[in-house]
Amino acid sequence: MTDFSRKDGRATDELRPVTITRNYLEAGEGSVLVEFGRTKVLCVASFTAGVPRWRKDSGLGWVTGEYAMLPRATDTRNQRESVKGKVGGRTQEISRLIGRSLRAVVDFEALGENTIVLDCDVLQADGGTRTASITGAYVALADAVAWGIANGHVHPRAGKPVLRDSISAISVGVIDGHPCLDLPYEEDSRAETDMNVVMTGAGKFIEIQGTAEGEPFSRTELGTLLDLAEKGNRELAKLQESVLA
Repeated sequence: MTDFSRKDGRATDELRPVTITRNYLEAGEGSVLVEFGRTKVLCVASFTAGVPRWRKDSGLGWVTGEYAMLPRATDTRNQRESVKGKVGGRTQEISRLIGRSLRAVVDFEALGENTIVLDCDVLQADGGTRTASITGAYVALADAVAWGIANGHVHPRAGKPVLRDSISAISVGVIDGHPCLDLPYEEDSRAETDMNVVMTGAGKFIEIQGTAEGEPFSRTELGTLLDLAEKGNRELAKLQESVLA
């Protein structure tokens, strides 16, 4: 097939327009508005003294993430989980993913017994909210670490940056038989294969979440999707670097 085209006119290997706005809020030791097309996520880093009880007296810090969607982030209103009295499984899973992804590059000894919490709140959802959250949260984390160093709370070890590398994430999938990069909701909701890929700036993989929603995918198709994800994450890492410069 040669007549395949995406609804938004992008090439199959093209990201949506991505913007990262630092210092979006006055509050927070790092705050970022990240936009992947129509998806908008507010990522705020809070730096606090102390660590969870199980981490006390270890000399090591901690980084974790929390994710939520505003009630009207989508076309119809969703009830707040605080009103329901129960955090949904999807929310918990994405929160843990954000924390795992960021912890992969942190020097916890340099961080000392301090905690950085990344709150990722989806203001508007059009697919890729978890990948946007991770990409924006890294920038907010970098700003919080810089704040900690400037204020004497974080002590980098000689020759070792507190953040060893950058972290970004992107979605890929098979749409109408065609591997595509960075899926908006219109594509994500009907993808034959759907995958989220978290990587370091150096090109190493942290997490790959892939599911065949329709036909099972082959090893060759997996390779094609990972190649697309590598391209997308390279571009996101360059954007993060320029934003933080």
